[in-house]
Amino acid sequence: MDRQVIAPSESKDESAARGQPFAALAVAAAFFALMPVLPDSDALGRPLPLSLLLGGAFGVLLQRSRFCFFCMARDFIDRRDPRGLLGIVVALAVGLLGTYAVFGAWLPQPSGGRLPPDAHIGPVSWVLALGAFTFGVGMAVSGSCISAHLYRLGEGSTVAPVALMGAAAGFGLGFLSWNTLYLGAVQEAPIVWLPRTFGYGGSLALQLAVLALLAFWLMRHRAPAERTADSLFDAVLRRRWPAYLGGALIGALATVAYLRVGPLGVTAELGSLSRTAADGLGLLLARLEGLDSLAGCATAVKQALVSRNGVFVVGLILGAFAAALAAGEFRPRLPTAPEIARGLAGGVLLGWGAMVSLGCTVGVLLSGITAGAASGWMFAVFCFAGVWAGWRLRQRLDATSHIGT
Repeated sequence: MDRQVIAPSESKDESAARGQPFAALAVAAAFFALMPVLPDSDALGRPLPLSLLLGGAFGVLLQRSRFCFFCMARDFIDRRDPRGLLGIVVALAVGLLGTYAVFGAWLPQPSGGRLPPDAHIGPVSWVLALGAFTFGVGMAVSGSCISAHLYRLGEGSTVAPVALMGAAAGFGLGFLSWNTLYLGAVQEAPIVWLPRTFGYGGSLALQLAVLALLAFWLMRHRAPAERTADSLFDAVLRRRWPAYLGGALIGALATVAYLRVGPLGVTAELGSLSRTAADGLGLLLARLEGLDSLAGCATAVKQALVSRNGVFVVGLILGAFAAALAAGEFRPRLPTAPEIARGLAGGVLLGWGAMVSLGCTVGVLLSGITAGAASGWMFAVFCFAGVWAGWRLRQRLDATSHIGT
C-alpha cells in the first residue's frame, strides 16, 4: 500500500510573507495617489509633492539598507563590524561632493559674511556637545535614532510610537530649558563654516581626508561575509542592501533634496507639533530667545496643517512600509513592559537632545557635515560618545536585572 505524502501546512507567517508584495503595491499606489492631492507648494514656495517623493525614497533607502545610526554604531562597539559605519562614511563623502557643487553655483565666494541658504550650519558650544551626547544616550536606551524609529513604524514596530511620544515630551522640556542655555552659551557661540576659513577646495579636501582616514581605520576590522542573493528580485526586495550602497544613495538623495527642497531632516515636524501642543496648554515660554534665527531643523507653532517636513516624514514612513511589506519584514508584535519603559525614557532624551542641538543625526550630523559645518562634526563625535556610554550602561543594567532574577 502506497504511503500518502501529506504536505506540511503553510504557516501564517509564510502565508503573510507570500502575500506581502501585493500589499506593498497597494501602499505604493496609495502613495502616488496622494501626490496630486497635495498643494503644489508650501508658504515658502517649496514643492510639497516632491517633498513627499523624496521622503518616500529616503524611507525605502533607510529600511532596505538598515540605515540606523545607533545600530551601525552598536554593531561596531559590540562586534567590531565596520560595515554600518563605513556606510555612514560613504553617505557623508557623496553628500559632501554633491552639496559643495550646489554651493559653488549659489555662493561662488565663501569668504564673505553670507552662508548658503537654509544650510544646517549651527553654533558650536558646549550646549551642542551636551545635546549630542544626550541624543546618543537616548539612541542607546530607546534602541534607535529618531529617523530609524520613523522607518520602523513602517516595519510595524510597536516601540517606535512610544519612543516618538517620549521625543515629543523631550522637545517640550528642551523648550523650557532653551532660554537659559541660549543666554548662557549659544548666544555668543561661533558659527563655524569650514569653506569660509579654508575655501571650498581646502575644506572639501580636509573633510574627505578625515573620512578617508576613518574608513581606513574601520577597514582594518574584518567585516563578516555578505550572503549572496539567489536572484535580482531577492537582492532588491528580500535581502538587506549593503550599507555602502545605501550610504551612497542617501548621499546623492541629500544633494537632490538640498538643491530642490531643503536639507534632509526629520525632527522639524515633531518639534513643531510639540511646540504647538505646549503653546496650546500654556506651557510654552512667552519668548524663545534667538531660536527662530538659527539654522537647523526649525520648529514653529503650526499655522498650517501641511508642512514640507511633515510631508517628507509621511513619505518616509510610507516608503519604509512598502519596502518592509515587499521584503516580508512587516512584523508587528506586542512590546514588553521593559521595552515600553526604555522607549519612553530614551525618547525623552532623544527629544531634548535634538531640540537643544537644533536637529538629530540626519539634520545636524548628515546635513551639517555635508554642508561643511563644524557643528556637524562636533555632533558626530559627542553623539557617538553618548551611544557608547549609553549602550555600556544598558548592558550593565540588563546584566544586573538578570542576576537579580
